[in-house]
Amino acid sequence: MSRARLVPFLIFLSCAVALQILTMWLMGRVWWCGCNEFFIASWSIWSRHNSQHLIDPYSFSHLSHGLIFFLFLRWWGPRPNVDLKLAIACTIEIVWEIAENTSFIIERYRSVTISLDYFGDSIANSVADLICCLAGYLLAQALGVRRTILLFIMIEIVLLLTIRDSLTINVIMLLWPLQSILRWQQAGLLELGTMLMPT
Repeated sequence: MSRARLVPFLIFLSCAVALQILTMWLMGRVWWCGCNEFFIASWSIWSRHNSQHLIDPYSFSHLSHGLIFFLFLRWWGPRPNVDLKLAIACTIEIVWEIAENTSFIIERYRSVTISLDYFGDSIANSVADLICCLAGYLLAQALGVRRTILLFIMIEIVLLLTIRDSLTINVIMLLWPLQSILRWQQAGLLELGTMLMPT
């Protein structure tokens, strides 16, 4: 992206993030984890810290958003410039971040997925998710189509093995909840509880 195009994009990005933050604040989202502990990352999806700090396992799902946006926008014609594609990806991600934190989606997560303690993202986490998405898009642009697809598959596999969840599973459980998947995910929580029990 040339400098002449970079400046307008950065202005757009700044305005978009400001609008995202303002909307999240008006929705009653907290700025940071209510625990007031300033950890950058939280790696347990079962804890109250999930989606409250800058980075968590689902950050990789948002990275995958960027990979997917790149793949779809690559074949969208007529082909827009890189900055316009980034602006489109940014807009879609912000719309999802806001939708994800509405009462309807939060209750949907709590009723049909393993996210029983999900009460929405903190503002900091939501902005970090957007950054992960844009990083994923730029990474995909550097990797090309084949390696981007391979990276997406690798991320899905790693998430399935480590937290029994992934972007694909998340979409399935939100749209067409399957009890077999939910039981498999809940078994992971039982295993964790067993490991943490005193002997």
